[in-house]
Amino acid sequence: MPVSAESAFRRAADRARRSRAAADPIDTLALTRRIAADLKDGLAAPKAQRALRRLRGLLGASGAGLADLTGSMLWSGTPSADEPTAELLDEVLHTEAPSGRPPLTAVPLHVHDEFSGVLVVAGEVRTAAVREATALVVDALERGRLEASAEQAAQAELRALRAEISPHFVYNALTVIASLVRSDPDRARDLMLDFADYTRYSLARHGEYTMVSEEFHAVETYLALQRAVLGDRLQVQIRVAPEVLAVAVPYLVLEPLVENAIRHGIEPRSGSGLVQVRGEAEGNDCVISVEDDGVGMDPEEAKEILAGRGSAGSVGLANVDRRLRSVYGPWFGLVVETAEGAGTRVVVRVPRFQPGVMP
Repeated sequence: MPVSAESAFRRAADRARRSRAAADPIDTLALTRRIAADLKDGLAAPKAQRALRRLRGLLGASGAGLADLTGSMLWSGTPSADEPTAELLDEVLHTEAPSGRPPLTAVPLHVHDEFSGVLVVAGEVRTAAVREATALVVDALERGRLEASAEQAAQAELRALRAEISPHFVYNALTVIASLVRSDPDRARDLMLDFADYTRYSLARHGEYTMVSEEFHAVETYLALQRAVLGDRLQVQIRVAPEVLAVAVPYLVLEPLVENAIRHGIEPRSGSGLVQVRGEAEGNDCVISVEDDGVGMDPEEAKEILAGRGSAGSVGLANVDRRLRSVYGPWFGLVVETAEGAGTRVVVRVPRFQPGVMP
C-alpha cells in the first residue's frame, strides 16, 4: 500500500523523538519526574496541559489527550483537539481502526480502583510504552490524592485541637473570675481579658503559621488563668531569648505542651509544682522546652502517646508531633524525656529559617 509523504514524515519524526528519549536516560528520568509533579493536582489542574505535552514527547506520539469524568479533554498534537471529546472517545473505544486518523489508543485511568478518566495516544506507539505511560499518570494522580487527603487530615486535626478547650478548665477559670468580681474587681477584669485573649487565640485564628512571640504570649495568658485556678499549687518560670521571638512556627504547638504539663504532671501530684518554659537559639535552630516536676510517666507510655495511642487527654502531644514532622521532616518531632516520679520534659526543635514557613 503506498504511503503518503505526510505519513512518512510523521513516522520519521516519531522515531526521532523515541530515539532521543532512549538516548539520554537522565533526561528521560527527569522528564518523568516533572510529568508526575505536574499531574499530582489532577487532570483539570493548570499544569496538566504541560504534563500532557511532556508525556507526548516522551512517548514520541503525534498526539495525546487526557479526559476526566466531566467530559472535557486536554489535547496536545494531532489530530485536532477541536473535535468533540465524547465523539473522539466513542470512536476510539468502539472502533478498531478509525478512518482518516493515525492509530489511536485509549486507556482508562483507574485511581485507587476508581475510574477517573482516559488517556488517549495518537501515532504508532508501542503497547508497552502506552502501558508504562498509563502507570505513570495513575501513580501521579494517586500520589496527589494521598497528599491532598493528608493535608485535609492535618487541617482537621488542627481544627479539633483549636476546639479542644477543657470544659473543666473553662468552668474553673470562670468560677474563679466570678468569685473575684466583688472582692477584687480589678483582678477579675484582668483575668476576664486574659480568658478572652486565650479563647481568641485558640479558636479564632485561621493562619497555618505564627511567631514564637505569639505562642509565648498565648502560653502566658493560659498560665495566668491556671495560676488563678490552682493558686499556690502552680509555680511558673518563663524565659525566652529575644533572637527567637520572630521565628515562624506552626500555629498552636506550644500551648498543648504546657497544658499537658499541668493536667498530667502538676494536677495529679500533691503539693505545689513547677512548670518551666524556655525558648533559645542553638546555632541555626530554635529550641523550646516545657518541663514540669510532676508525677512523670513510663517512657513506654510516652511513646504510645506520640504514636497517637495514648489517652484522649493527651491527643495534643501527638497532634503537635505529627504537624512538626510534616512541616520540617521526620527528625524534627517532639522529644519527650520522662520517668515515673521524675517529671516530664518536652523539647521542640525547629529551624530558625525554613522556606515556606512564615506567619
